[in-house]
Amino acid sequence: MTVPVGRGETITMEGWPFLSFFVLPNVYFHVTTAYDILRHNGVEVGKRDCLGEP
Repeated sequence: MTVPVGRGETITMEGWPFLSFFVLPNVYFHVTTAYDILRHNGVEVGKRDCLGEP
């Protein structure tokens, strides 16, 4: 994978390092931030909302 990192620069990684060091941290950050924004605005989000109903 070749990813632009700004100002005309790129980094190249193979599949697994790209997923584990680039994609997953970004996904976790954005999910956590969305959760925090919802909670800050008074939405009651609990474990059931994230896991779904059995």
